Amino acid sequence: MRLGSQRLTAEDLEKFLAPFSSAARSLCIASREVVLKVFPDAIETAEGKELGYGLDSGYKGLVFAISIKKNGVNLGVAQGATLDDPACLLRGTGKVHRHVEILDSAVLSDPALKDLLARAVATKRNAL
Repeated sequence: MRLGSQRLTAEDLEKFLAPFSSAARSLCIASREVVLKVFPDAIETAEGKELGYGLDSGYKGLVFAISIKKNGVNLGVAQGATLDDPACLLRGTGKVHRHVEILDSAVLSDPALKDLLARAVATKRNAL
């Protein structure tokens, strides 16, 4: 299912999250809130096991993806391999994209995470 609008409705979000564990749902919702605070004009999509946030609903405009795992989420950062990461939050070995593993909501209150996400949005805006 691909939903493309400015935001998912509460009903669509609930339906999307229904198959996942309560821990994964909670971390997904909390991660979503952080992303939307940093990127309030994001276009939100849902497909497979991922919520996407971008400047448009296509891959080219993608800035973040929240990938749901068994008991947590990965907060993917498009072009994350090119961002400075002084707090060493980003994981992965991809040449382009990286992710922040979120298994505990404490990570979401880290100011370094919010700074990283804000820089990712600014970088994407400047690239287009």
